[in-house]
Amino acid sequence: MDVLAALLPSTGLLVLFVILVRSILHADRRERAALARTRSERVAKSEEAPGPTEKPF
Repeated sequence: MDVLAALLPSTGLLVLFVILVRSILHADRRERAALARTRSERVAKSEEAPGPTEKPF
């Protein structure tokens, strides 16, 4: 029983660390997906309405 009491704080910190790293990785994945979606929308918008091809004098 003493061994379990000695390992409990370390195990608790390990669980908190795993949760923290997992949430950081999920947030990064969501951010990258949002950036990719924004970039593809920007490219699609620029392809739909091309600007003038000639420069005015």
